[in-house]
Amino acid sequence: MERKVGTISRGIRCPIIREGDNLAEIVVDSVLDAAESEGFEIRDRDVISVTESVVARAQGNYASIDAIAEDVRVKLGGETIGVIFPILSRNRFSICLKGIARGAKKVVLMLSYPSDEVGNSLVSLDQVDEAGINPYSDVLDLKRYRELFGENKHPFTGVDYVSYYCQLIEEQGAEVQVVFANNPREILNHTRKVLTCDIHSRMRTKRILKEAGAEVVCGMDDILNAPVDGSGCNEKYGLLGSNKSTEDTIKLFPRDCMDLVNDIQKNVLDRTGKHVEVMVYGDGAFKDPVGKIWELADPVVSVANTEGLEGTPNEVKLKYLADNDFKDLSGEALKNAVSQRIKEKKSDLVGDMASQGTTPRRLTDLIGSLCDLTSGSGDKGTPVILVQGYFDNYTN
Repeated sequence: MERKVGTISRGIRCPIIREGDNLAEIVVDSVLDAAESEGFEIRDRDVISVTESVVARAQGNYASIDAIAEDVRVKLGGETIGVIFPILSRNRFSICLKGIARGAKKVVLMLSYPSDEVGNSLVSLDQVDEAGINPYSDVLDLKRYRELFGENKHPFTGVDYVSYYCQLIEEQGAEVQVVFANNPREILNHTRKVLTCDIHSRMRTKRILKEAGAEVVCGMDDILNAPVDGSGCNEKYGLLGSNKSTEDTIKLFPRDCMDLVNDIQKNVLDRTGKHVEVMVYGDGAFKDPVGKIWELADPVVSVANTEGLEGTPNEVKLKYLADNDFKDLSGEALKNAVSQRIKEKKSDLVGDMASQGTTPRRLTDLIGSLCDLTSGSGDKGTPVILVQGYFDNYTN
C-alpha cells in the first residue's frame, strides 16, 4: 500500500542525564524502547538528534562565575573594560555578566539599540522614529536614554534589562557606565580593552576594533576556551552557547561531540542493521514574527553531525511543475508526470527554475530547527528527537 505520511518528528523521552552517564547507550536504548512501545520501525536515513544540553551535562562541562572572573581578569587586565553588544537574556548572559563584572573594577556596558543581535528589543522602532534618533549614528548615555524612552520592559520577560544588567554589575563590586550605540568604535572613547559579546557578527566586530586601535580585544569565544582552575571549557566557542545552571554556575556548550554521534550511529547499525544519521543540535534558526526574536543564540545549530547530514536539499517545487510544465495534466497523469520528473532530477538543481522557492539552507540547520521546535526548552522531557522520512520525496 502506498505510504500516506511524509516526515515525522518524534520527541523521545529519556532518563534524566547526569555527569558521567553513557549517553550513547542511553540514547539508543531510549529510541529503540520508544519504537517498540509505539509500534514503529527504525529505517535507513532516519535522523537521531540529541540536544546539546544533555551532552554537556553528561560531559560535566560546567564553570563557575569565579572561573569566568579569573579568565576575564587575566585577559583584559582587571581594571576598566568595555562589554559590548550582549544579548538581553537572563538565561544566556546574566550569569556570564556576573563573572565578567567580578573580573573588573569598572564595566562600560555598551548596548546595541533598538534591539540586540537576536531581536530582543530595548525600545521599538516606532519609539526611535518618534524620538528623531538615528540608531546607526547617534550615541546615547543612560540619562539621555531615560529622557527619551523611560523604562522599557521586555514584552515576554517583563524585565527592564538596562536596570537588570546594571544591578548585576554593581552587585559584583564593579562600577558601571552604560552607553547605547551600534558602532563598535564608540567603546574606544571609554576604554581600549574590550570584550565583545555578539555571537554571529563577532569576527567583524573584533576586526573593526583591532583596526581602530583597541589595545585588547576578546570575544565571548575567547573566555573559558581553556580550563581555569579545573573548570569546564569550550576550546572553539568559549562562553558562547552557555546557559545558566545555578545562580553562580553556567553549563557550557558541549565539547568533542563527533565520537558521540559516530558511536550512536554504529550502535544503531549493530542492533538494527539500519544506517541512521545523527546530530547534536542547539538552538534552531527561525524568527518569531510577533516578538521579532531570532531564536539562534547558540553559535551554531549543529554542534556535530554524521557525514550524511552535510549539504543542502536538492528538491524540485511540486507546485511549479504542476502550474507550468504539466499545467494541462490532472489526476493520475499529473501524478505520474511529476513523479517521473523527480526521479530524473539532476544531482545539482542550482539555477533550475523548477527548484525555485525550495529552502536554500543547510540540512543541519533545517533539521536542527525542526528538532528544537519539537523538543522545546521546558518540561517535555524529550531531549532526543527521531526524525523519519525527511529524505523521502513524492515518489517514495
